[in-house]
Amino acid sequence: MSRISKPHEIVERALELSAADGCVVIADEQSSANLRWAGNALTTNGVTRGRTLTVIATVDGKEGAASGVVSRSAVTADDLEPLVRAAEAAARGAGPAEDAQPLIDSVPASPDFTDAPAETDSTVFADFAPALGEAFARARAGKRELYGFANHELTSTYLGASTGLRLRHDQPNGTLELNAKAPAAADGHSRSAWAGRSTRDFKDVDPAQLDAELAQRLAWAERRIDLPAGRYETLLPPTAVADLLIYQLWSAAARDASEGRTVFSKPGGGTRVGETLSPLPLTLRSDPREPGLESAPFVIAHSSGDDASVFDNGLPLAATDWIRDGKLEHLVTTRHSAGLTKLPVAPGAGNLIMDAGGERSLEQMVSATARGLLLTCLWYIREVDPATLLLTGLTRDGVYLVENGEVVGEVNNFRFNESPVDLLSRATEAGRTEKTLPREWGDWFTRAAMPALRIPDFNMSSVSQGV
Repeated sequence: MSRISKPHEIVERALELSAADGCVVIADEQSSANLRWAGNALTTNGVTRGRTLTVIATVDGKEGAASGVVSRSAVTADDLEPLVRAAEAAARGAGPAEDAQPLIDSVPASPDFTDAPAETDSTVFADFAPALGEAFARARAGKRELYGFANHELTSTYLGASTGLRLRHDQPNGTLELNAKAPAAADGHSRSAWAGRSTRDFKDVDPAQLDAELAQRLAWAERRIDLPAGRYETLLPPTAVADLLIYQLWSAAARDASEGRTVFSKPGGGTRVGETLSPLPLTLRSDPREPGLESAPFVIAHSSGDDASVFDNGLPLAATDWIRDGKLEHLVTTRHSAGLTKLPVAPGAGNLIMDAGGERSLEQMVSATARGLLLTCLWYIREVDPATLLLTGLTRDGVYLVENGEVVGEVNNFRFNESPVDLLSRATEAGRTEKTLPREWGDWFTRAAMPALRIPDFNMSSVSQGV
């Protein structure tokens, strides 16, 4: 059996071994390449590869179907039978699965299902690395130090089921985070700035442009202005908007809303689908075929939860408007929760895009600001109240004061208390949509495109000593 090593062969063999009433097998083949640097010099680089196999067994009992899920890494062909048996034992020992549905079938097979997995390696940085070296030289000349990392992953997912389902998806995912530090300002306060980018292949990432952006922010920070807590007109950059709206999407399960447990619950029962959430003509959407932000066009669920079901594996995904022209259109549903809530089936997706018709860049929005704050990013975001989706968190790596269309200095950091749903209702302007990297959720969700938002009264609830 040890000769069986190709991912599609492992999927087929696991399905052959299954004695359950139904079986789904997901093989994830992952490779990654990375660069790390500190003090304007590369420190480490490397390439890794790995495999994770998930077996989902379903058994039909008198009271309904039950499921058992077991996942293991570094699986070889000799590990298959114990893994399959463990999933079957878990299914037989479990109670009826509330989300049970017939396993997906009748989906055309992926033509490349039997092909070798796609892989990344250090050549993905062939153009980026030399450009980064040039950015190091410019930073040294400008008395700045650059720190950060670049990571590129490529995951090939093979999904097979006892119904005949055979699907495959290749997902590239690249992230870049860059910090710049400079000597302390005249009054002794430290200066630091951050920029991040999401990319599929690093061909659209310009280290020179990023270094210039950070140099500008460090220059702004030469003057320090202390401000008290309070409500300020605030410009949220795309990265901050992404962090807030990703959390909103994660909190948009239809079943939770219908049971009265979330901000999307309608007083007296039901959900707020159909209500206007923003006066702006904004549309918040997901589309697995969005150019530059492509994601899996079918459900890949390694476990069940409020917003996902292992029984939905392989379900085709379509473009979905969560909010359209300011009105709530959809909440996240599985086939099971769609039946409970009488809402359309709308599984969560792997990207998030907001369009609001704005054409101005963040710089142009700054120029149109009489007095307000410009944020860099948000950090340590936590939920305070699910009923309103009130979130708290910190600003980080630069908050700047804008007066008469110009940045006049850096101010102290703040703790904020805001609900993204409430922010959408109060936003007075949305800028141009652009690809962005969420700072807080970048380890879990990277494919986002957002506009900057102008909030007339963003709640900076207290002063933070963070940097």
